[in-house]
Amino acid sequence: MELLSIEPQELKFPFELKKQISCSLQLSNKTDSYVAFKVKTTNPKKYCVRPNTGVVLPRSTCDIIVTMQAQREAPPDLQCKDKFLLQSVVATNGATTKDVNPEMFNKESGNLVEECKLRVIYVSPPQPPSPVAEGSEEGISPRASLTDNGNLNSSDFSTVVSKSFIEPEEKFPPATTLISRLTEEKNSAVQHTNNLRQELELLTREGNKRRGGASFFFVVLIGLLGVLVGYLLRKT
Repeated sequence: MELLSIEPQELKFPFELKKQISCSLQLSNKTDSYVAFKVKTTNPKKYCVRPNTGVVLPRSTCDIIVTMQAQREAPPDLQCKDKFLLQSVVATNGATTKDVNPEMFNKESGNLVEECKLRVIYVSPPQPPSPVAEGSEEGISPRASLTDNGNLNSSDFSTVVSKSFIEPEEKFPPATTLISRLTEEKNSAVQHTNNLRQELELLTREGNKRRGGASFFFVVLIGLLGVLVGYLLRKT
């Protein structure tokens, strides 16, 4: 009877570049003994195993988390040559992780060490579902229709394209056109303001001239009246 059963029997990583990826293993001890274990790998710098050593109590389980460091490039065809080795051996009753030492897994010392090799498999991450295109405003589906025999109907496809895409000018005028139009309106407003200012200044000058002429005529009239009064007084 094997000391520890392992599920799953291989390490599967949903491979993604520049991202740490983890997977788990569960060790099951179906015996009545304490079982010590140790995890080894052919590429220790690439993986982190927690815990990498420990003791599984009788009739109990232990979970192991294996984390692969972020990779900068993918191997050809997502094929990985890395392997893991799980070693297990019967430990003394009441043993803990602190009691686990390398000598326990030394076969040359006569210890009965069970070994299980695990391979690493890279799998493509699940792809998100493709977005479903919305229908046009007229209620026509953007998907081209199919004929009775399953072939694409070219006339329906042309209709779909014409309804789904609208020239930008029909919805949003180009920025250059909008700026040019605003500039013209501004220049027209400035010119109109200048014309009004000139007309106001002209009216002001004409008014001043009119007021100046009336005052001079009034002074001349007063003077003549004064001369006439003086002449009449001398005669009397």
